[in-house]
Amino acid sequence: MHFSTVVITLLLASAANAALISEHSIQTVFNPNELRLVQTEAGAQWISEADKLQLKRAGKKFFDITDHADDPVQVVVNVTYPAEVSLVEQAAPLLANISISNMKANLETFTSFYTRYYKSTTGADSSQWLFDTVKAIAAVNPDIVVFPFHHPWPQTSLIARIPGAKYNSAEDRIIVVGAHQDSINLIFPSFFGAPGADDDGSGTVTILETFRVLVENGFAPNNTVEFHWYSAEEGGLLGSQAIFSEYAKRQISVGAMLQQDMTGFVKKTLDNGLPESLGVITDFVHSELTEFIKKVISSYSSIPYVETECGYACSDHASAAKVGYPSAFVIESTFKDSNPFIHSTRDTIDRLSFEHMAEHAKLTLGFVYELGFSDLA
Repeated sequence: MHFSTVVITLLLASAANAALISEHSIQTVFNPNELRLVQTEAGAQWISEADKLQLKRAGKKFFDITDHADDPVQVVVNVTYPAEVSLVEQAAPLLANISISNMKANLETFTSFYTRYYKSTTGADSSQWLFDTVKAIAAVNPDIVVFPFHHPWPQTSLIARIPGAKYNSAEDRIIVVGAHQDSINLIFPSFFGAPGADDDGSGTVTILETFRVLVENGFAPNNTVEFHWYSAEEGGLLGSQAIFSEYAKRQISVGAMLQQDMTGFVKKTLDNGLPESLGVITDFVHSELTEFIKKVISSYSSIPYVETECGYACSDHASAAKVGYPSAFVIESTFKDSNPFIHSTRDTIDRLSFEHMAEHAKLTLGFVYELGFSDLA
């Protein structure tokens, strides 16, 4: 496809609507000539921001390693995952508290920001709303720490830490659940809207709901649990790279990381006559952790899983793996049946299944509950 033709057509079609956008909504810093060091599966090269955008338009996946080219740190985390899940009965009351109406209300607010592009003012505003929301949930437990992770761009990443009984001990293995909070419109990130309902508003509110249920039910794990909402995934996994690079430099022991990116679209799966399922990524992931996640799905979710692949550096779990942390990724379906409307104004709530998102929330809760109480060291 010649993307320039699409751009011209959509620019003309959207001109009238674009004129209504407030000046505040589109304040961004996007320099198409800025050089960035990009790492693809084939190797690293310096390219312009404009060329980096072209890579995304072509479906090419990459790390932007401009700020991390000299990061030599690789951690070694010794971890053993349980042979079977064992806490379904104890977790059952929490599973019953997962609220579709909560997820819908949060996603309606989150997608109301014109764009969550990481360099935009509305991207910064959306991260502030998310921070305030997580902080309010955590207020019932003074031991929970919620803090922003700042970057050179306006939008911050966000970390919520539930300290475990082993916190700061050599036996602690931090359990991380992640999603990315930014969105992008690939036609013109600085100008066009990007509601990002599925990519990755769905993952953001999925893990937010899991966090709420755990906190409100007094979850007190043995291993420390962290919820991460990453900035700038669409820019080349920038936010998650910054966080996991810092963790590696500090030799923080992350025992498992699960990414939830796109958790709500099922239409293509159903249209193709396939059963609704959770897509377990099998390439560029930690194999033992992934096998354990399959067991969690089988015990905690009411729908099956299907194996699928997404390629090199396809979401933030890759940033964890890059520095040596065991990581995994579960998506809404097989990769080929995932949402075709992402990175555009058409990635909207009305295309999503909140019932399917609830299945991802069950998986996430089971993942955290089982590993939170396991001896992983």
